Amino acid sequence: MSDVESPGKEWNAEVYHRISRPQQSWGPKVIGRLQLRGDETVLDAGCGSGRLTAELLELLPNGKVIALDRSQNMLDEARAFLDPRFPGQVTYIQADLGALDPAAIPGPIDAIFSTATFHWVRDHDRLFAGLAAPLKPGGQLVAQCGGASNIKRLVNRAVTLIAEEPYAPYFARFTSPFNFAGPEVTADRLARAGFTGIDAWLEDAPVILESELVYREFLTNIVFHPYLEVLPDPTLRDAFIERLVEQGRADDPPYLLDYVRLNIVAIRAND
Repeated sequence: MSDVESPGKEWNAEVYHRISRPQQSWGPKVIGRLQLRGDETVLDAGCGSGRLTAELLELLPNGKVIALDRSQNMLDEARAFLDPRFPGQVTYIQADLGALDPAAIPGPIDAIFSTATFHWVRDHDRLFAGLAAPLKPGGQLVAQCGGASNIKRLVNRAVTLIAEEPYAPYFARFTSPFNFAGPEVTADRLARAGFTGIDAWLEDAPVILESELVYREFLTNIVFHPYLEVLPDPTLRDAFIERLVEQGRADDPPYLLDYVRLNIVAIRAND
C-alpha cells in the first residue's frame, strides 16, 4: 500500500481472487439483505476482483452495477472476470472511499453494497457522508466489514512483532490501517451522515484455513500486506510472515482466523 499511515492502493488481485474464500463465503448473506426489483443501479463499494459483484449482477438482469475500488489491479481483474458474462452492465471506477468525490459516481444510485472493505477506511464519518451523497432518498446501504475485535489475535501478534528488532525502526511512524468499529458508534455515524432505519450488529465468523501454505499466502496478500510494504527488504518481509505463521501453526486449532463481522443496514433519509 502507498504510505505508512493508510492502506495503499494495490493488491495482488490474482491471488486475492483465488484465495479469498472467507470474504466470498460471507457475501451471499449480505447480498440477500438487499431488496431489489432487478432494474436498479447499485454501487459495489470495494468490488475487489468481482466475484461477489457477479452474484449481485445475477439479481440485476435489467440493472447496472458501478464497481468501485481503490486498487487498479482489482478493477482490471474484475473487468476481465465480469465483462464476458455481463457485457455493458458494469461501470468501473477507481476511487478512494476514504476521500470519495460524489461527483465521480454517475448517480443517483438506488443502493450501495459492500463487503470486507469499510474497515480499510480510517475516517468512517467521511466515508458515510461520501456514500450518502450519490444515494437516492430511500436508497439502501447494505454492508459488512470487520468490526470490534476482528482478527484480534493476529493484530495483537503484529503489534508485538513491530515493536521488536529488526522491525521497530521501520514502524516508528506506522499507524494501523484497520478501523474495526463497533455497532453503536457506527449507528451514530450513519445517523449524522443522513441515514435512517439503521441496524448495525456484530457476528462471529471464525475461519480455519486448510493448510499452512494457504495461511501464509492469506497473511501475506490479504491481512498484512500494508505492514509488508513498510519493510524494504524481502528477507525481512519473509521473516515477518514466518513468525506469524509459526504462531498460527501452534494455535488450537491451527490456522484459525478469529473474524468478527460488522453488519450494516440503513436507508438514505428523505431530504
